[in-house]
Amino acid sequence: MIKHRLAQLVAEAVAAAQAAGTLPAVTLPPSTIEHPQNAEHGDYAANLPMKLARAMGRSPLEIAADIVAAIPPSPEIDTIEVAKPGFINFKLNRDWIKAQVDAVLAAGDSYGNVDSGQGQSVQIEFVSVNPTGPLHVGHARGAVLGSGLANLLAAAGYQVQKEYYVNDAGNQIDLFRRSLYARYLQALGRDAEMPEDGYQGDYLVAAGQDFAKEIGDRYADAEATVALKELGDLGLERMVAEIGADLSLIGVDFDLWFREHDLFVSGEYDTTMKLLRDGGYIADKEGATWFTSTALGEEKDNVVVRGDGTPTYFASDIAYHRNKLVTRAFDRVINIWGADHHGHVSRMKAVLTALGLDPARLTVIVCQMVTLRRGTEVVRISKRSGDIITLKELVDEVGADACRYFFLARSADSQMDFDLELAKKESPENPVYYVQYAHARISSIRRLAEEKGVDFTAGDVSLLGDEAEIGLIRQMLMLPEVIDLASQTLQPHHIAYYAQDLATAFHHFYDNCRVVTDDIALSRARLKLVVASQTVLRRSLSLMGMAAPEKM
Repeated sequence: MIKHRLAQLVAEAVAAAQAAGTLPAVTLPPSTIEHPQNAEHGDYAANLPMKLARAMGRSPLEIAADIVAAIPPSPEIDTIEVAKPGFINFKLNRDWIKAQVDAVLAAGDSYGNVDSGQGQSVQIEFVSVNPTGPLHVGHARGAVLGSGLANLLAAAGYQVQKEYYVNDAGNQIDLFRRSLYARYLQALGRDAEMPEDGYQGDYLVAAGQDFAKEIGDRYADAEATVALKELGDLGLERMVAEIGADLSLIGVDFDLWFREHDLFVSGEYDTTMKLLRDGGYIADKEGATWFTSTALGEEKDNVVVRGDGTPTYFASDIAYHRNKLVTRAFDRVINIWGADHHGHVSRMKAVLTALGLDPARLTVIVCQMVTLRRGTEVVRISKRSGDIITLKELVDEVGADACRYFFLARSADSQMDFDLELAKKESPENPVYYVQYAHARISSIRRLAEEKGVDFTAGDVSLLGDEAEIGLIRQMLMLPEVIDLASQTLQPHHIAYYAQDLATAFHHFYDNCRVVTDDIALSRARLKLVVASQTVLRRSLSLMGMAAPEKM
């Protein structure tokens, strides 16, 4: 990555200047290589001289001049200039830029990969909705963010595991079992009342009817605890399967579906609670068992076991996170939670400290709410059921690619409006169409070239020189930086913005540079550029989990 190469050259130049006595021997602070806001200042700029000024007791401009004098010639660089108040500006060599077309083609679908992760193991847990009902549009946002982030982290050199935590224990699951049992009995014509606060959705009515057809009255006269357990298990498996099927509609899959129940069967829950008690972080008071969060700076303690002896969701989550960080020993754990879990973050960090674990190994991304719109009209309920709008309904209306792009294109911490009408438009106004059309347009050019017998493999990229050509290559060179940035900040929206910028650069090139002409040599060179840009565009779409259409 050219950005890292420039940072290396600056660091080596400072070391050389210090060794020669030109610059004082001081510890180097963190330095950044960025793109200047004004493109006339160059392609990249280093701000290190301004950070060294106080320690070295010299002006940033003097320091910058000494650093520049110590930077040796490099094929990547055309010019290096010192600019006020102490920047070092780099302008890339145009011949080197052109040569990167061949480098992109050589890398193929691995182009853009970086090694910032250095093989660290990362577990990403996302969605993890209780298997008590269908997924809705809010869940879809977390699903797309999680899978997109997983793709980017893998491209950045991390070993990634995607995980869904199946909450198949606790009070909500008991309520689900009783609700399903009531619907099953009703489907058989038996008198059965739904439990208070039971799950009322039509999906459970349908499930009860299906089970009545499939298994008859097997559990109608069975002992209640047996019926609740066995029928409930069937119902949970049905819901988990439906959740998986719905997620597959938007290209989301998981490496592991981890069951909460296994924490209790394996003894991991008991082990974890004992560790907290032995550490002095468990207190029995007010008829319940509490984690003494206040001992670690929290505002209040938190119940882990209720008075009736049942563990809280928090208690299971404690054991689950110890399983991630100790039993399975992931280097890092990333959770993507809904906005309603915001208050859960600090106490989870506190309990990791109580367990002797570094809370920095856990990152929680809180995903804000989604508002659906049709233009200016807010869509609040499903047309089919009069209830929540499900993920499946959203995909049926706008398609998987629109779901993925629109959810990825906004930072997780911002509330978002999802415009259904915009997502369906076949015009440049729709970023999904705009980006995918660039790929399809390239495919069209390649078909034309094939018909004309133009082969890009012998193309001489030194013939490229139009500003639209150079601009397109510059944009292609940004992909490794974007992958690095997204992986460091855990913000996958950067890839969505990049894909749109790359498409813009290609469309500008297309409007200004005809590819297949009577000039065979130039046609081959431009076709090579086109094929390389398609490689980068296809990779960008793949990282977002989107299709790269050949025709539109």
